[in-house]
Amino acid sequence: MLLSLSLGFLGLITAAKGAAQHRFKTTSSPNVPAIPTVFESYDAGLFTPLEDLDLLSAEVYTTLRHPVFPKHSVRIKKSTEFCDGTVNAYTGYIDILARHIFFYFFESRSNPDKDDVIFWTNGGPGCSSALGLFMELGPCRVQKANATTFNPHAWNENANIFFVDQPIGVGFSYADYGETVGTTEEAAKDLAAFVAIFFEHFTKFKGRSFHMAGESYGGRYIPVFASEVYDQNTYLVEAGMTPINLTSVMIGNGCTDEGTMYRSYYDMQCSPASVQPVNSITSCVLMRQMVPRCEKMFKESCSETMDAINCLNAINFCYDAVFTPFMATGINPYDLGKTCEGEVADNLCYPITKEISAFLDRADIRKTLGVDSSVGNFSSCSDHVSARFSANLDFVFPTQYYIAALLERGVKALIYVGINDWICNWVGNDRMTLALEWAGKEAFNAQHLREWQFNGTSAGLTRKAGPLTFATIYDAGHMAPYDKPEASLELVQRWLAGDEL
Repeated sequence: MLLSLSLGFLGLITAAKGAAQHRFKTTSSPNVPAIPTVFESYDAGLFTPLEDLDLLSAEVYTTLRHPVFPKHSVRIKKSTEFCDGTVNAYTGYIDILARHIFFYFFESRSNPDKDDVIFWTNGGPGCSSALGLFMELGPCRVQKANATTFNPHAWNENANIFFVDQPIGVGFSYADYGETVGTTEEAAKDLAAFVAIFFEHFTKFKGRSFHMAGESYGGRYIPVFASEVYDQNTYLVEAGMTPINLTSVMIGNGCTDEGTMYRSYYDMQCSPASVQPVNSITSCVLMRQMVPRCEKMFKESCSETMDAINCLNAINFCYDAVFTPFMATGINPYDLGKTCEGEVADNLCYPITKEISAFLDRADIRKTLGVDSSVGNFSSCSDHVSARFSANLDFVFPTQYYIAALLERGVKALIYVGINDWICNWVGNDRMTLALEWAGKEAFNAQHLREWQFNGTSAGLTRKAGPLTFATIYDAGHMAPYDKPEASLELVQRWLAGDEL
């Protein structure tokens, strides 16, 4: 969710700016598991699904396995009492040999046996999904370290939902011997395998509409993760398994195409695109002169050629052109209508993040959740994870290509943005959706932004054609479900129901 300016997207650029060398890695191997060639053992009883979540213990983990994914397993237990006692909750680890990814799972408050399933991840890269869970859209919110409060606008009102601490090293996730991943494409493989194993064991979820959602750096994560799930379906069918009914991606305040963002950073601080201009005329005039060169350098060296040395130079130049002037203002980069409360590097401008960390460091909460004893103090975001992704220039990849490919295959996409966000702003996301190369581009671009209504008032702007919807949320920043919980839930419920805004 949270794109940390100290550890997330700006952190990536900062790390790139100060690094002496970078290596850009691509994944040349197929993004799907190797499927065993003999399946008669599968039919002969090698795999028996657990079937019922009620069979899980609240005291010890139950381990789930599947022969098609020999390197992956899932540990899961009941953990109902720590949050919203009105629904069943479960926690556990996705185990990939010596790597272990922590997750939460909450059943729907309405009809868990029929409602859709949502996968949620935070951004960063390196920020824990506990922030999305306990600050924004989860069934309970942490106000103080010693208590939680019921969230009436939680996204599990009409959906079952996962919150996943990924990749390795984020939140309660850990590795036995320092194993890591350093690109989004690498991380995608483990999550796709997890989804398949979970659905095969708890067969009541088979065929359900599955939505992959995320915030901030989730604009990079989610299109890649969803593409992995989609591509993996071919292999699931070959193995005699049920494919995942991937229905949509939902990206909130995402940074998907950095190339479209640089000019937008100028627009958001030097024009009334959201609030009145927040930077001086002198700074804005200088930025206006530098932005075209920044865009040209980034396009030629990063998004088109992935030339690590020249891309680093482009990032350095763009950072100085648009980031440095903004950070000097002291304004909250996640909400242009506010000043930063505290320090970005300390609490992300939101003191509540400290309360969440204290809550998750309580011994009783860790016992209830089943957190491994080797995990140290909880941290909202990880420097180490951010640095690994930065070293691979993961964030410069034009991830909009994945969105276009999903749209061409009938997977819907909702791009929603709190209108006051600066770091992954609505202007940049609007430009990204308009520039997407897909069959519905002409129809989408022909639509004008119009207001969508909620409770008789305007809630934001929207544009839609076919499977693609773009929407803004008024008076909301980077964490839209935190700032405008009612409107955000309304947007998601309409999306799940297939209703237009």
